[in-house]
Amino acid sequence: MTVTKMSWRPTYRSSKFRNVYGKVANREHCFDGIPITKNVHDNHFCAVNSKFLAIVTESSGGGSFIVVPVSQYGRIDPRHPKVCGHQGNVLDIKWNPFFENIIASCSEDTSVRIWEIPQEGLRRNMTEAVLELYGHSRRVGLVEWHPTSSGILFSAGYDYKVLIWNLEVGEAVKMIDCHTDVILSMSFNTDGSLMATSCKDKILRLMEPRSGRVLQQANCKNHRVNRVVFVGNMKRLVTTGVSRWNTRQIALWDQEDLSMPMVEEEIDGLSGLLFPFYDADTHMLYVAGKGDGNIRYFEITTEKPYLQYLMEYRSPAPQKGLGVMPKHGLDVAACEVFRFYKLVTLKGLIEPISMIVPRRSDTYQEDIYPMTPGIQPALTASEWISGINRDPVLMSLKEGYQRSDQLVFIAPAKEKKSVVVNGIDLLENVPPRTENELLRMFFRQQEELRRLKEELATKDVRIRQLELELNNLKNVSPNNV
Repeated sequence: MTVTKMSWRPTYRSSKFRNVYGKVANREHCFDGIPITKNVHDNHFCAVNSKFLAIVTESSGGGSFIVVPVSQYGRIDPRHPKVCGHQGNVLDIKWNPFFENIIASCSEDTSVRIWEIPQEGLRRNMTEAVLELYGHSRRVGLVEWHPTSSGILFSAGYDYKVLIWNLEVGEAVKMIDCHTDVILSMSFNTDGSLMATSCKDKILRLMEPRSGRVLQQANCKNHRVNRVVFVGNMKRLVTTGVSRWNTRQIALWDQEDLSMPMVEEEIDGLSGLLFPFYDADTHMLYVAGKGDGNIRYFEITTEKPYLQYLMEYRSPAPQKGLGVMPKHGLDVAACEVFRFYKLVTLKGLIEPISMIVPRRSDTYQEDIYPMTPGIQPALTASEWISGINRDPVLMSLKEGYQRSDQLVFIAPAKEKKSVVVNGIDLLENVPPRTENELLRMFFRQQEELRRLKEELATKDVRIRQLELELNNLKNVSPNNV
């Protein structure tokens, strides 16, 4: 296969997305005052859906993230409640695509946790997860939800293993251990029957997740892969990486033949990681550099040159990570086809950036909003594990986003395990391992003591009231007789 080297000079081509432009939100519509984590782990530290925005925050003595309603923009109260149950730094967070108040997180404490955010948002700090999943022997760097099943979650750890979790029973059902180094990214095809991974061992792998069998793998010396995404149902893969001359690259691959990339495109000589985002509805690929403020976008076609450069959004503010709004959360009246939430660490700022197709008409533009994967799962976890594949349940954006029936996430009931020695439950009372953990435990106990004292005082007042009422009844009773 011959590799097509693309010229950076844009060639004219008729495309409805040729004039797509990025529009940053006004300052009053940004999220300000958020202490974004300073962790150098190469993740986005941000997750967004049509209801909530979640950001991993800087914290001492454990990991935490903040959850705010997407409509609650402006300056965020520094005392805003957080999700703070992890004992180590939070490394990744992802919203369930079908339950908009369920979020998964993973951490340096080797655990994966599932949280249920109240419909109205957080009113107090949340420390109790719906599910705590333990199976990795080292810290967990990545979590990904299955694209069509509501109860399947994938996690990748620094033990070089990928675990597949069945949340209907709260247990791992499969371990994939074909990697020889840290897994950098995971991506799924449209129905979730195939998984692609990039790894620190520089090998791109295409596999069946249920069996763990590797179908194809590539070890291209001219392109060291960092991130990988599936190109919808076009049987293509896009990777970002580095050339042998340390220039940043993107490459397009045929999933049936990973011996050589179909197209390689050199971007620039900067050192920051390139994050790829693919929009299957418009066939547009967005490429954003970590540490710079640019977002380049391309159109992927089935004919040569396969990868067509369109435009670039430029900004002087460097981005640490980017969250992406699902399709049903976009403003179709404004012809918005994609929306990023950009993390600007130095300013503690989250900046929405809308990608807009310029149109004069105010009517619904059906050509840029085809039927898109919606918020109804196509499969249960047990169905997917049994070998069934189904395409996503599609929805139209024309009538606006309306959930036909309210799905409810039901966590599995698990027996509480205990190891009792001299009347003390060792699993319930784990001794602190660090000074930070000791301080955290001390403040938690202080808070519990304060709460119990308040409860006791309230009950004392109530007892006195009842005693007075009883005395009144005794005094009244003889007169009635």
